[in-house]
Amino acid sequence: MSKVLVAYFSASGVTRRVAEELASVEKADLHEIVPQPRYTKADLDWTNAQSRSTLEMKDPTCRPPLASQAPDMAQYDVVFLGFPVWWGREPSVVDTFLDACSFAGQKIIPFCTSGGSGIGNTASRLQEIVGSAATVEEGKRLGGTVSEADLATWAAGLGL
Repeated sequence: MSKVLVAYFSASGVTRRVAEELASVEKADLHEIVPQPRYTKADLDWTNAQSRSTLEMKDPTCRPPLASQAPDMAQYDVVFLGFPVWWGREPSVVDTFLDACSFAGQKIIPFCTSGGSGIGNTASRLQEIVGSAATVEEGKRLGGTVSEADLATWAAGLGL
């Protein structure tokens, strides 16, 4: 049986709820990706061209600092990676997490939460960041009200 981690970034709590339910279903460890400092409401104002999140997302090389270290990734076979969709992709703070970890031999399965945007080409972006030593699956967009039964069905279909 694979050892599983659910790592996630959540700005509003929606992704956190889905990640917690997925970790429960998969009997997985849970790790929150926390930026340093945390985002404020003003930081998340996507209508403000000078807000922190807008400036970060305009720069594909941006890597916001993290508040804590990632767990020992070598102990995991599978990593579910959760995040809200920002500007059609994962938030830059998720890229910081990926850069900080070694995923050699692991399978990464992204999931995103969004009111309407899909997961897009996130898998290929994530694959570029982690390199060829890991496998990044296509992943799935999950609504904020997804049930544990739906998560169990999705995870079971992955053949983990």
